[in-house]
Amino acid sequence: MTRFLFLISLCLSVMGIQAQGWETVKSSKLFLYGEGYGASLDEADRQALSDLISKISVNISSVTQQKEGETSHNGKVETNSDFSSSIQTYSQATLTNTERVVLHNEPDAHVGRWIRKSEIQKIFESRKQKITELVDNAVKAEQSMKIDDALRNYYWALTLLRSLQYPNEMAYTDDNGSKHVMAVWIPEQMNRIFDNIKATAEKSDDGETELRFTYNRQPVASVDYSYFDGRDWSSIYSAKDGVGVIELPEGLKPKQYQIKYEFEYRGQAHIDKEIESVMNTVRSMPMKKAYASIKGAKENEATDESVCIAQQPQTNAMLELPAEGSQKYLDAIQNVASSIRRKNYDVSDELFTEEGKSIYNKLIKYGSAQIVGTPGIKVYKDGDNVVARGLQMAFSFKNGLRKSFVEDMVFTFDKDGKISNIAFGLGKTAEEGILSNPNWPETARKTIVSFMENYKTAYSLKRLDYIRDIFDDNAIIITGRVSKHSTMFKSRKGSAHITNNDIITYNRQTKDEYLNNLARCFASNEFVNIRFSNTDVMKPGKGKEMYAIQIAQDYYSTNYGDHGYLFLEIDINNPQRPLIILRTWQPKKDPNFGIYGPSDF
Repeated sequence: MTRFLFLISLCLSVMGIQAQGWETVKSSKLFLYGEGYGASLDEADRQALSDLISKISVNISSVTQQKEGETSHNGKVETNSDFSSSIQTYSQATLTNTERVVLHNEPDAHVGRWIRKSEIQKIFESRKQKITELVDNAVKAEQSMKIDDALRNYYWALTLLRSLQYPNEMAYTDDNGSKHVMAVWIPEQMNRIFDNIKATAEKSDDGETELRFTYNRQPVASVDYSYFDGRDWSSIYSAKDGVGVIELPEGLKPKQYQIKYEFEYRGQAHIDKEIESVMNTVRSMPMKKAYASIKGAKENEATDESVCIAQQPQTNAMLELPAEGSQKYLDAIQNVASSIRRKNYDVSDELFTEEGKSIYNKLIKYGSAQIVGTPGIKVYKDGDNVVARGLQMAFSFKNGLRKSFVEDMVFTFDKDGKISNIAFGLGKTAEEGILSNPNWPETARKTIVSFMENYKTAYSLKRLDYIRDIFDDNAIIITGRVSKHSTMFKSRKGSAHITNNDIITYNRQTKDEYLNNLARCFASNEFVNIRFSNTDVMKPGKGKEMYAIQIAQDYYSTNYGDHGYLFLEIDINNPQRPLIILRTWQPKKDPNFGIYGPSDF
């Protein structure tokens, strides 16, 4: 009984100390505070935090107005209303320097939150770091001709910049050491990009028009756009390696096409809750130069249904077959292409192996498929097989994210001349990055390219059977995601780490757990599409044919899109059956070590 009374007394004294401390916080001019009530501590805490953020907003806005009032930009007077409203976008994860006190426990919970006024400026630091990171990404993307990534990163950086207290104080230092005020420099960079994108309509047939996109007179690696179809703006289309399409209603043949280059990417903003929150708060910034007019293709420029040997110079390690040895493969591809053009997909089984026909049937069900342009085919000998590249197809999806993708098709023929496999190509940047590497044997390079193409295609066509086969039964599978609500911190060897105040949590899965999650993902999405770039191949250790691949990956699905970094360690001792030993996924590069690699495991 004495011990019980002592515990009650102790609890009451602690609560008294808390209450006394809270009254000191409320009465002091050194702090800002918020209070919340609720049936649970979580509910009360959310209310307290919201109340605190509201008071921070009032305090900062007042200070800002006293210091700057109204600012002039490009001859126009702007208020700091964007900044004031964006204060509400800061979350508990951002306000890591706040304190909490439980004034009354559940079920009538009462929680207090406070922050020292001297600490307020720290809440902007993580956002400043993210802005710098986005600008760095934009500069690198432009250098790689990935215009979509460049524009997205620039605009998202600009959006976050407009949510800062003093945006004109942030500067960017370029490679020459010159400093630029970001608030002025970023719009200039975006307008410069728009000025240097050129689009032309090459061919038109039955409402389908082929577009060619260049940047500084070179084919773009990627760019996103929409077009006006006579009634409304289309969904977002993606051009790849300089090729895109326009699909107009039957009978509509405009003399000019109106297109708009995508730069806001609101549909993808949910991959970063902070960016999404700010974009929903601050005003959009129109970019007049994002709009362009393109002269329509002449009516007599109908698409040629034939396929032919490409005349482009050879740029990789694969040896091309002479024209006389390629004709039967060209005939087979032309047969397939003609069927797809006419939307009569019943191609003869004699052209395929059983597996090849199964893949073809999945392919023609992958969105609305169409052939782009006149194929220029390159035919290569690859061991007992023959590989043909150069046919391009566009796949459109009208639901959810509403995207259209252009893919390079890769046909593999077996020793009997039958189509045994159809895959989506890696894209020129990723493909050449692997094939042109002189450090590894040619056989290994070609095996890696083929494997990565099949890997990419299997996810797009939802081939769980194939994915199951390429993962070793004891494979290490680690997936990461950005979390905004946790305050836990562990080292790189643990389950989480913090970068720029984002908590990236990692989850190790068994092969069966990973495949079960993947099956649910496939079932809930009309489409999945993967794009690779910036490939780095390493050979860990000596002896066995083990290769480590670090590659940037863009992931799209019906309701979701993100960008991150994939690391694969594959065993190619049997080139006919490569196995994934290790797979990791990172949503961001770690500021300390970058991308996971062989030395981490």
